[in-house]
Amino acid sequence: KGQPLRRPTLTWNKSCCLLAMRTKFWLPQYRDRMARNKKRLPHTPRAPPTGHLEGHGHKPSPVGQTPIPPPVPSQGYRVGDRVITMGRSGMWQEVVVVAADRTFPMPEQMSFEEGAALPINYLTAYMMLFEMANVRSGQSVLIHMAAGGVGIAATQLCHTVPDVTVFGTASPSKHEIIAQGGVTHPIDYRTKDYVEEIRKISPQGVNIVLDPLSGSDTQKGFSLLKPLGTLIVFGAANTVTGQKKNLLALAKTWYNQLSLSTLKLMQANKAIGGFHLGHIADEQLIRRTMFTLLELYNQGHIKPRIDSRYHFEEVADAMRRMHERQNIGKVILLPEAKKEEEKPTSSSEPTENVEKTEAAVTEKEEAAAEEVKAEKD
Repeated sequence: KGQPLRRPTLTWNKSCCLLAMRTKFWLPQYRDRMARNKKRLPHTPRAPPTGHLEGHGHKPSPVGQTPIPPPVPSQGYRVGDRVITMGRSGMWQEVVVVAADRTFPMPEQMSFEEGAALPINYLTAYMMLFEMANVRSGQSVLIHMAAGGVGIAATQLCHTVPDVTVFGTASPSKHEIIAQGGVTHPIDYRTKDYVEEIRKISPQGVNIVLDPLSGSDTQKGFSLLKPLGTLIVFGAANTVTGQKKNLLALAKTWYNQLSLSTLKLMQANKAIGGFHLGHIADEQLIRRTMFTLLELYNQGHIKPRIDSRYHFEEVADAMRRMHERQNIGKVILLPEAKKEEEKPTSSSEPTENVEKTEAAVTEKEEAAAEEVKAEKD
Protein backbone atom coordinates (compact mmCIF):
# COMPACT_ATOMS: atom_id res chain seq x y z
CA LYS A 1 0.00 0.00 0.00
CA GLY A 2 1.34 3.44 -0.91
CA GLN A 3 3.88 1.95 -3.32
CA PRO A 4 3.55 2.27 -7.12
CA LEU A 5 2.53 -0.95 -8.86
CA ARG A 6 5.32 -2.55 -10.86
CA ARG A 7 4.77 -3.93 -14.32
CA PRO A 8 4.55 -7.72 -13.94
CA THR A 9 7.60 -9.69 -15.10
CA LEU A 10 6.69 -12.80 -17.09
CA THR A 11 8.80 -15.75 -18.25
CA TRP A 12 8.16 -17.62 -21.46
CA ASN A 13 7.41 -21.06 -22.87
CA LYS A 14 5.58 -22.51 -25.89
CA SER A 15 2.40 -23.28 -24.00
CA CYS A 16 -0.02 -20.37 -23.51
CA CYS A 17 0.50 -16.67 -24.16
CA LEU A 18 -0.19 -14.49 -21.11
CA LEU A 19 -1.06 -10.80 -20.98
CA ALA A 20 -0.60 -8.42 -18.05
CA MET A 21 -3.50 -5.98 -17.85
CA ARG A 22 -4.22 -2.95 -15.66
CA THR A 23 -7.95 -2.91 -15.01
CA LYS A 24 -10.22 0.13 -15.37
CA PHE A 25 -13.66 -1.21 -14.41
CA TRP A 26 -15.11 -4.36 -12.83
CA LEU A 27 -18.60 -5.77 -12.99
CA PRO A 28 -20.17 -7.13 -9.78
CA GLN A 29 -22.45 -10.06 -10.55
CA TYR A 30 -25.75 -11.23 -9.07
CA ARG A 31 -24.12 -14.60 -8.34
CA ASP A 32 -21.47 -12.88 -6.17
CA ARG A 33 -24.10 -11.84 -3.65
CA MET A 34 -25.65 -15.31 -3.66
CA ALA A 35 -22.33 -17.10 -3.13
CA ARG A 36 -20.53 -14.75 -0.76
CA ASN A 37 -21.62 -16.60 2.39
CA LYS A 38 -19.97 -19.83 1.20
CA LYS A 39 -16.61 -18.32 0.20
CA ARG A 40 -13.65 -18.62 2.51
CA LEU A 41 -11.61 -15.46 2.91
CA PRO A 42 -9.50 -14.14 1.36
CA HIS A 43 -11.59 -14.42 -1.82
CA THR A 44 -11.28 -12.38 -5.01
CA PRO A 45 -14.49 -12.33 -7.13
CA ARG A 46 -14.31 -13.16 -10.81
CA ALA A 47 -16.11 -10.25 -12.48
CA PRO A 48 -14.90 -9.43 -16.01
CA PRO A 49 -12.74 -6.29 -16.17
CA THR A 50 -11.62 -3.97 -18.95
CA GLY A 51 -8.31 -2.14 -19.16
CA HIS A 52 -4.95 -1.50 -20.85
CA LEU A 53 -2.32 -4.13 -21.61
CA GLU A 54 0.92 -3.62 -19.67
CA GLY A 55 2.99 -6.60 -20.78
CA HIS A 56 2.98 -10.05 -22.35
CA GLY A 57 4.74 -13.38 -22.01
CA HIS A 58 4.17 -17.11 -21.63
CA LYS A 59 3.66 -19.56 -18.81
CA PRO A 60 6.83 -20.47 -16.92
CA SER A 61 8.74 -23.44 -18.36
CA PRO A 62 8.23 -26.76 -16.59
CA VAL A 63 11.22 -28.12 -14.71
CA GLY A 64 13.76 -29.63 -17.11
CA GLN A 65 12.71 -27.60 -20.15
CA THR A 66 14.82 -24.79 -21.58
CA PRO A 67 13.05 -21.42 -21.81
CA ILE A 68 12.73 -19.93 -25.28
CA PRO A 69 12.75 -16.26 -26.30
CA PRO A 70 9.42 -14.44 -26.01
CA PRO A 71 7.34 -14.65 -29.20
CA VAL A 72 5.18 -11.95 -30.74
CA PRO A 73 2.15 -11.36 -28.46
CA SER A 74 -0.88 -13.44 -29.31
CA GLN A 75 -3.75 -11.79 -31.19
CA GLY A 76 -1.38 -9.05 -32.43
CA TYR A 77 -1.76 -7.06 -29.21
CA ARG A 78 0.61 -4.29 -28.19
CA VAL A 79 1.25 -2.70 -24.83
CA GLY A 80 -1.40 -0.02 -24.26
CA ASP A 81 -4.15 -1.74 -26.27
CA ARG A 82 -7.65 -1.62 -24.74
CA VAL A 83 -9.10 -5.07 -24.14
CA ILE A 84 -11.96 -6.94 -22.48
CA THR A 85 -11.05 -10.08 -20.58
CA MET A 86 -12.84 -12.90 -18.80
CA GLY A 87 -11.71 -15.18 -16.00
CA ARG A 88 -13.22 -17.76 -13.68
CA SER A 89 -11.77 -16.09 -10.57
CA GLY A 90 -9.51 -13.35 -9.27
CA MET A 91 -10.56 -10.46 -11.50
CA TRP A 92 -11.23 -7.81 -8.84
CA GLN A 93 -7.64 -6.56 -8.89
CA GLU A 94 -5.77 -3.53 -10.19
CA VAL A 95 -3.48 -5.72 -12.31
CA VAL A 96 -4.37 -9.20 -13.59
CA VAL A 97 -2.51 -11.74 -15.72
CA VAL A 98 -4.77 -13.56 -18.17
CA ALA A 99 -4.51 -15.95 -21.09
CA ALA A 100 -4.43 -14.13 -24.42
CA ASP A 101 -7.23 -16.27 -25.83
CA ARG A 102 -9.50 -14.94 -23.06
CA THR A 103 -9.08 -11.34 -24.19
CA PHE A 104 -10.97 -9.40 -26.85
CA PRO A 105 -10.09 -6.07 -28.48
CA MET A 106 -12.45 -3.26 -27.50
CA PRO A 107 -14.12 -1.31 -30.33
CA GLU A 108 -12.76 2.19 -30.60
CA GLN A 109 -16.06 3.84 -29.66
CA MET A 110 -16.74 1.51 -26.70
CA SER A 111 -16.18 2.89 -23.19
CA PHE A 112 -14.44 0.86 -20.49
CA GLU A 113 -17.73 0.74 -18.56
CA GLU A 114 -19.56 -0.76 -21.55
CA GLY A 115 -16.72 -3.22 -22.08
CA ALA A 116 -17.05 -4.46 -18.49
CA ALA A 117 -20.84 -4.76 -18.77
CA LEU A 118 -20.89 -6.66 -22.07
CA PRO A 119 -19.36 -10.18 -21.68
CA ILE A 120 -21.36 -11.98 -18.96
CA ASN A 121 -24.75 -10.42 -19.65
CA TYR A 122 -24.71 -10.53 -23.43
CA LEU A 123 -23.05 -13.95 -23.70
CA THR A 124 -25.74 -15.34 -21.40
CA ALA A 125 -28.61 -13.67 -23.28
CA TYR A 126 -27.26 -14.53 -26.74
CA MET A 127 -26.62 -18.21 -26.02
CA MET A 128 -30.03 -18.68 -24.43
CA LEU A 129 -31.91 -16.96 -27.24
CA PHE A 130 -29.98 -18.18 -30.28
CA GLU A 131 -28.08 -21.33 -29.28
CA MET A 132 -30.83 -22.89 -27.13
CA ALA A 133 -34.23 -21.34 -27.86
CA ASN A 134 -33.56 -20.48 -31.52
CA VAL A 135 -35.66 -17.31 -31.47
CA ARG A 136 -37.23 -16.52 -34.84
CA SER A 137 -39.24 -13.81 -36.54
CA GLY A 138 -42.83 -13.43 -35.28
CA GLN A 139 -42.22 -15.11 -31.92
CA SER A 140 -42.86 -13.79 -28.40
CA VAL A 141 -40.49 -13.84 -25.41
CA LEU A 142 -41.09 -13.37 -21.68
CA ILE A 143 -38.07 -11.84 -19.91
CA HIS A 144 -38.11 -11.75 -16.11
CA MET A 145 -36.11 -8.99 -14.36
CA ALA A 146 -36.20 -7.06 -17.62
CA ALA A 147 -34.43 -4.04 -16.07
CA GLY A 148 -31.37 -6.07 -15.05
CA GLY A 149 -28.20 -6.60 -17.06
CA VAL A 150 -29.26 -9.87 -18.71
CA GLY A 151 -32.82 -8.58 -19.16
CA ILE A 152 -31.68 -5.48 -21.06
CA ALA A 153 -29.23 -7.56 -23.12
CA ALA A 154 -31.94 -10.08 -24.03
CA THR A 155 -34.37 -7.31 -24.99
CA GLN A 156 -31.85 -5.69 -27.33
CA LEU A 157 -30.91 -9.04 -28.89
CA CYS A 158 -34.57 -9.92 -29.46
CA HIS A 159 -34.84 -6.84 -31.64
CA THR A 160 -32.06 -8.04 -33.92
CA VAL A 161 -34.76 -10.44 -35.19
CA PRO A 162 -37.77 -8.91 -37.02
CA ASP A 163 -41.19 -8.79 -35.37
CA VAL A 164 -40.37 -10.28 -31.96
CA THR A 165 -42.75 -9.34 -29.13
CA VAL A 166 -41.12 -8.88 -25.72
CA PHE A 167 -42.97 -9.16 -22.40
CA GLY A 168 -40.88 -7.91 -19.49
CA THR A 169 -41.49 -8.01 -15.74
CA ALA A 170 -40.16 -5.13 -13.63
CA SER A 171 -41.28 -2.74 -10.88
CA PRO A 172 -43.46 0.17 -12.13
CA SER A 173 -40.71 2.81 -11.69
CA LYS A 174 -38.66 1.03 -14.35
CA HIS A 175 -41.39 0.56 -16.97
CA GLU A 176 -40.73 3.75 -18.94
CA ILE A 177 -37.03 2.97 -19.36
CA ILE A 178 -37.45 -0.68 -20.35
CA ALA A 179 -40.21 0.30 -22.79
CA GLN A 180 -37.82 2.78 -24.40
CA GLY A 181 -35.27 -0.04 -24.53
CA GLY A 182 -37.56 -2.33 -26.51
CA VAL A 183 -39.89 -4.15 -24.09
CA THR A 184 -43.24 -4.29 -25.90
CA HIS A 185 -45.35 -4.99 -22.81
CA PRO A 186 -43.88 -4.03 -19.39
CA ILE A 187 -45.66 -5.84 -16.53
CA ASP A 188 -45.70 -4.94 -12.83
CA TYR A 189 -44.95 -8.27 -11.15
CA ARG A 190 -45.46 -6.85 -7.64
CA THR A 191 -49.13 -5.91 -7.88
CA LYS A 192 -50.37 -7.94 -10.86
CA ASP A 193 -50.41 -11.58 -11.91
CA TYR A 194 -48.11 -11.54 -14.93
CA VAL A 195 -49.63 -14.79 -16.22
CA GLU A 196 -53.06 -13.18 -16.43
CA GLU A 197 -51.64 -10.00 -17.97
CA ILE A 198 -49.87 -11.97 -20.70
CA ARG A 199 -52.96 -14.11 -21.39
CA LYS A 200 -55.02 -10.93 -21.92
CA ILE A 201 -52.65 -9.87 -24.70
CA SER A 202 -51.61 -13.28 -26.02
CA PRO A 203 -54.18 -15.96 -25.04
CA GLN A 204 -51.99 -18.78 -26.35
CA GLY A 205 -48.99 -17.67 -24.31
CA VAL A 206 -45.40 -17.11 -25.46
CA ASN A 207 -42.76 -19.03 -27.39
CA ILE A 208 -39.82 -18.47 -25.04
CA VAL A 209 -39.50 -17.83 -21.29
CA LEU A 210 -36.18 -16.73 -19.75
CA ASP A 211 -36.42 -17.58 -16.04
CA PRO A 212 -33.80 -16.33 -13.51
CA LEU A 213 -36.23 -16.80 -10.60
CA SER A 214 -36.93 -20.54 -10.20
CA GLY A 215 -39.51 -22.01 -7.81
CA SER A 216 -43.18 -21.29 -8.51
CA ASP A 217 -42.24 -18.90 -11.33
CA THR A 218 -40.79 -21.83 -13.27
CA GLN A 219 -44.16 -23.57 -13.04
CA LYS A 220 -45.91 -20.40 -14.26
CA GLY A 221 -43.42 -20.04 -17.09
CA PHE A 222 -44.00 -23.61 -18.24
CA SER A 223 -47.77 -23.06 -18.21
CA LEU A 224 -47.33 -19.95 -20.38
CA LEU A 225 -45.47 -21.76 -23.14
CA LYS A 226 -47.12 -22.29 -26.48
CA PRO A 227 -46.78 -25.77 -28.03
CA LEU A 228 -43.12 -26.23 -29.15
CA GLY A 229 -42.14 -23.42 -26.80
CA THR A 230 -38.95 -23.33 -24.71
CA LEU A 231 -38.39 -22.47 -21.05
CA ILE A 232 -34.79 -21.72 -19.99
CA VAL A 233 -33.90 -21.52 -16.29
CA PHE A 234 -30.67 -19.61 -15.57
CA GLY A 235 -30.93 -18.50 -11.94
CA ALA A 236 -32.64 -18.82 -8.56
CA ALA A 237 -33.24 -15.22 -7.49
CA ASN A 238 -36.26 -16.24 -5.44
CA THR A 239 -33.91 -17.71 -2.82
CA VAL A 240 -32.54 -14.22 -2.02
CA THR A 241 -35.04 -11.92 -0.33
CA GLY A 242 -32.78 -9.66 1.72
CA GLN A 243 -29.14 -9.05 2.58
CA LYS A 244 -28.42 -12.78 2.73
CA LYS A 245 -29.87 -16.13 1.77
CA ASN A 246 -33.23 -16.77 3.39
CA LEU A 247 -33.61 -20.40 4.49
CA LEU A 248 -37.41 -20.13 4.43
CA ALA A 249 -37.32 -18.69 0.89
CA LEU A 250 -34.85 -21.41 -0.10
CA ALA A 251 -37.13 -24.13 1.23
CA LYS A 252 -40.18 -22.56 -0.40
CA THR A 253 -38.38 -22.31 -3.75
CA TRP A 254 -37.24 -25.92 -3.53
CA TYR A 255 -40.77 -27.11 -2.60
CA ASN A 256 -42.32 -25.23 -5.53
CA GLN A 257 -39.81 -26.45 -8.10
CA LEU A 258 -41.31 -27.66 -11.37
CA SER A 259 -41.39 -31.44 -11.35
CA LEU A 260 -42.65 -33.49 -14.27
CA SER A 261 -41.88 -36.73 -16.06
CA THR A 262 -40.41 -37.01 -19.54
CA LEU A 263 -43.71 -38.55 -20.62
CA LYS A 264 -45.60 -35.42 -19.54
CA LEU A 265 -42.98 -33.27 -21.25
CA MET A 266 -43.46 -35.26 -24.46
CA GLN A 267 -47.24 -34.93 -24.27
CA ALA A 268 -46.99 -31.17 -23.68
CA ASN A 269 -44.78 -30.65 -26.74
CA LYS A 270 -42.62 -28.22 -24.76
CA ALA A 271 -38.91 -27.96 -24.02
CA ILE A 272 -37.07 -27.08 -20.81
CA GLY A 273 -33.40 -26.11 -20.64
CA GLY A 274 -30.93 -24.89 -18.07
CA PHE A 275 -28.11 -22.43 -18.68
CA HIS A 276 -24.98 -21.57 -16.67
CA LEU A 277 -22.24 -19.67 -18.51
CA GLY A 278 -19.64 -20.64 -15.92
CA HIS A 279 -20.05 -24.33 -16.79
CA ILE A 280 -19.46 -23.95 -20.53
CA ALA A 281 -16.04 -25.39 -21.35
CA ASP A 282 -16.17 -24.76 -25.11
CA GLU A 283 -13.78 -21.81 -25.41
CA GLN A 284 -14.26 -21.59 -29.17
CA LEU A 285 -18.01 -21.16 -28.71
CA ILE A 286 -17.42 -18.34 -26.22
CA ARG A 287 -14.88 -16.60 -28.49
CA ARG A 288 -17.12 -16.94 -31.54
CA THR A 289 -20.08 -15.53 -29.64
CA MET A 290 -18.04 -12.65 -28.20
CA PHE A 291 -16.87 -11.57 -31.66
CA THR A 292 -20.48 -11.77 -32.88
CA LEU A 293 -21.53 -9.50 -30.01
CA LEU A 294 -18.73 -7.01 -30.69
CA GLU A 295 -19.86 -6.85 -34.32
CA LEU A 296 -23.46 -6.22 -33.20
CA TYR A 297 -22.14 -3.42 -30.98
CA ASN A 298 -20.25 -1.89 -33.91
CA GLN A 299 -23.44 -2.02 -35.96
CA GLY A 300 -25.38 -0.21 -33.22
CA HIS A 301 -27.75 -3.11 -32.46
CA ILE A 302 -26.68 -3.54 -28.84
CA LYS A 303 -25.39 -1.14 -26.19
CA PRO A 304 -24.92 -1.98 -22.49
CA ARG A 305 -26.76 0.30 -20.10
CA ILE A 306 -24.73 1.52 -17.12
CA ASP A 307 -26.78 2.19 -14.01
CA SER A 308 -24.14 3.52 -11.61
CA ARG A 309 -20.44 3.58 -10.77
CA TYR A 310 -18.84 2.93 -7.39
CA HIS A 311 -15.25 3.08 -6.18
CA PHE A 312 -13.94 -0.14 -4.70
CA GLU A 313 -14.19 1.10 -1.11
CA GLU A 314 -17.93 1.61 -1.82
CA VAL A 315 -18.46 -2.02 -2.84
CA ALA A 316 -20.94 -2.52 0.03
CA ASP A 317 -23.11 0.31 -1.35
CA ALA A 318 -22.89 -1.19 -4.84
CA MET A 319 -23.97 -4.62 -3.65
CA ARG A 320 -26.74 -3.09 -1.55
CA ARG A 321 -28.12 -1.33 -4.62
CA MET A 322 -28.27 -4.69 -6.38
CA HIS A 323 -29.77 -6.40 -3.33
CA GLU A 324 -32.59 -3.89 -3.19
CA ARG A 325 -33.12 -4.19 -6.96
CA GLN A 326 -32.81 -0.45 -7.49
CA ASN A 327 -30.54 -0.70 -10.52
CA ILE A 328 -31.62 -0.40 -14.15
CA GLY A 329 -28.70 -1.89 -16.06
CA LYS A 330 -25.29 -2.67 -14.65
CA VAL A 331 -23.53 -1.49 -11.52
CA ILE A 332 -19.83 -0.83 -12.22
CA LEU A 333 -16.86 -0.86 -9.81
CA LEU A 334 -13.81 1.39 -10.26
CA PRO A 335 -10.50 0.02 -8.94
CA GLU A 336 -8.90 3.40 -8.20
CA ALA A 337 -9.49 5.04 -4.84
CA LYS A 338 -11.81 8.01 -4.44
CA LYS A 339 -10.23 11.43 -4.53
CA GLU A 340 -9.70 13.10 -1.18
CA GLU A 341 -12.40 15.71 -1.74
CA GLU A 342 -14.88 12.97 -2.68
CA LYS A 343 -14.35 11.04 0.53
CA PRO A 344 -16.80 11.39 3.42
CA THR A 345 -16.02 14.03 5.99
CA SER A 346 -13.92 13.05 8.98
CA SER A 347 -15.43 11.77 12.20
CA SER A 348 -15.38 15.23 13.83
CA GLU A 349 -19.18 15.37 13.98
CA PRO A 350 -19.52 12.15 15.98
CA THR A 351 -16.79 13.44 18.34
CA GLU A 352 -18.65 16.70 18.83
CA ASN A 353 -21.87 14.81 19.52
CA VAL A 354 -20.12 12.66 22.13
CA GLU A 355 -18.69 15.78 23.80
CA LYS A 356 -22.15 17.41 23.86
CA THR A 357 -23.70 14.27 25.31
CA GLU A 358 -21.04 14.03 28.01
CA ALA A 359 -21.53 17.72 28.89
CA ALA A 360 -25.30 17.20 29.16
CA VAL A 361 -24.82 14.19 31.44
CA THR A 362 -22.45 16.19 33.64
CA GLU A 363 -24.98 19.04 33.93
CA LYS A 364 -27.72 16.58 34.91
CA GLU A 365 -25.48 14.98 37.54
CA GLU A 366 -24.61 18.39 39.00
CA ALA A 367 -28.30 19.40 39.09
CA ALA A 368 -29.22 16.14 40.82
CA ALA A 369 -26.48 16.65 43.39
CA GLU A 370 -27.75 20.17 44.13
CA GLU A 371 -31.30 18.85 44.63
CA VAL A 372 -30.13 16.20 47.06
CA LYS A 373 -28.11 18.79 48.95
CA ALA A 374 -31.13 21.15 49.10
CA GLU A 375 -33.32 18.36 50.50
CA LYS A 376 -30.76 17.63 53.22
CA ASP A 377 -30.62 21.32 54.14
